[in-house]
Amino acid sequence: MNRLTVALGILGLGLVLLLFNHDSGRTLGLGNDSFASLIGMTALLTVFAAGIWRSRTLSDSVRQFALWVLIFLAVVTAYLYRGELESYWARLSGGLMPGRAAVFTDNEGYQEVVLHKVMNGHFEANVAVNGASVQMLVDTGASTIALSYADAKNLGLDPENLAYTQRLMTANGEARGAPVTLSQVAIGPIIRNDVRATVAEDGKLDQSLLGMSFLSTLDMMQMKTDELRLRD
Repeated sequence: MNRLTVALGILGLGLVLLLFNHDSGRTLGLGNDSFASLIGMTALLTVFAAGIWRSRTLSDSVRQFALWVLIFLAVVTAYLYRGELESYWARLSGGLMPGRAAVFTDNEGYQEVVLHKVMNGHFEANVAVNGASVQMLVDTGASTIALSYADAKNLGLDPENLAYTQRLMTANGEARGAPVTLSQVAIGPIIRNDVRATVAEDGKLDQSLLGMSFLSTLDMMQMKTDELRLRD
């Protein structure tokens, strides 16, 4: 049995125990987080000790020792700075995929959603509407969320049978809109229920708009050069 098999066996056994004791929060008298750290350390030391034992010369032992010290330091560093790494990854993915909401937690424990400007110079967001994803343009000039006819149809709002009693100004000129109430609207961890919205008549709105019926409920909305910060 090689050292990798032993290490994987330790990790596998630890994972099974953690899954079994997930609800209780403790495994073998330790908190699950502490037990997970102990299992990972045990597996690492097992591989390290096996490497030294099988080394034929002192120089091999020194190289093995140095290698595993570096691995150990990398693992510990990643664990200690996991919060910063998560924030970095969220910011990086948000920059690479504009419209994807990057979620950060500030020093006071408040969560913020950060949107990055897209190629057309506007801010867009993937908004969860009644559980379905809708790409929306952030528009502080819109009094409500404005749904395109196509998006409303995809959401199952039956736009063909709505009452278009409102007047809207869109990029395609004046249009009529039908008032609706959306059960839930969410961007990342920011969730609102029973949000007012308007469905534009067919062909009058190219892209749905995230308007003030949602934005006005936020505690903070801060716009910078290339990012928009939203706080619940």
